[in-house]
Amino acid sequence: MEISEHLTALEAEGLSLASAAREAGPDAPVPTCPDWRVRDLLRHTGVVHRWATAFIVEGHRAYRPEGKEPDLDGDALLDWFAEGHGLLVDALRAAPADLECWTFFGAPSPLAFWARRQAHETRIHRVDAESARGGAPAPVAPLHAVDGIDELLAGFHARPKSRVRTDAPRTLRVRTTDTDAVWTVRLSAEPPVTVRGQEADTTADCTLSGSADQLLLTLWNRLPLSSVEQTGDRELARLWAENSAVV
Repeated sequence: MEISEHLTALEAEGLSLASAAREAGPDAPVPTCPDWRVRDLLRHTGVVHRWATAFIVEGHRAYRPEGKEPDLDGDALLDWFAEGHGLLVDALRAAPADLECWTFFGAPSPLAFWARRQAHETRIHRVDAESARGGAPAPVAPLHAVDGIDELLAGFHARPKSRVRTDAPRTLRVRTTDTDAVWTVRLSAEPPVTVRGQEADTTADCTLSGSADQLLLTLWNRLPLSSVEQTGDRELARLWAENSAVV
């Protein structure tokens, strides 16, 4: 996907998140994140937006921790969230193509990394806000959902931090039914290795199939495993659900 597409999505997803949060109210529980209320969701996402903005604007070349969550609530918290979201969108749109700053997994460029990462970050938390409001979440377009799945499998879970491990080598396949996207994820005692496309000589121990939208939200643990088709060893799917939370 193009950087401009991610930026358009980031702007729209942030506005939708704020709208759903306002409708739900700050004290509403967030079913997709059981430990959170809407105020926690807004504080977390707002801090992440400002954290990302600092790398883009100030050009930090090394990791810096996120800032402290504000002691705000109600309309003041919503205003603070909207301000930070706007600052992030503006910073990315103004950033040079040759931006250099810290990132935490591979991408064509730091600008591409942060545009993509923040679009997906905001999208997933928009779904969280909509779960608090009630009703079905707005669907994720297939192209965006496929990109989000790819980021999760080949980006986040390629890192040493991934806790999706198996004692013996196993293979998980993820296949979208509304696009031609498929990933083969090799699991072992080491971090997962994801290959785009089906490997002709590899039979998967477990396959997860569904629309790109359903798979994205299931792999991010925003929908139950029952939302997608599972074939093969379902214990492998359960292992993913229990160990794939991003840290």
